[in-house]
Amino acid sequence: ALETATERWLVAQGLRPLARQVRYRLGELDLVMLHGEVLVFVEVKRRRSGTYGGAIEAVDARKRAKLIQLAAQYLAQHRIHDRACRFDVVLIQDDSGTTEPVQHIANAFDVAGDDLRW
Repeated sequence: ALETATERWLVAQGLRPLARQVRYRLGELDLVMLHGEVLVFVEVKRRRSGTYGGAIEAVDARKRAKLIQLAAQYLAQHRIHDRACRFDVVLIQDDSGTTEPVQHIANAFDVAGDDLRW
């Protein structure tokens, strides 16, 4: 699966896996990982080709808001407080001939205001 290949690649970059495909009523967190002490929520996007822009364009404002809500649910469910968190976006491109990410954006977007309390 896409998430499995991405997880392996991120482990090779020094991240530690915590969970894969965490489902809630609102949607799904693709990967939850640790990078040092930082909790990382990873969104994995697949593109058929590079003609539609990169990973950042694949995660619009509505998707970012949803990811923030999903992360808040994860933190609440696992009673995680006072932990640094970040959101990463990984782009896999079907026409690249590999399952390795063609783009990895660490800390792809910030959480504004009190949308997510940690």
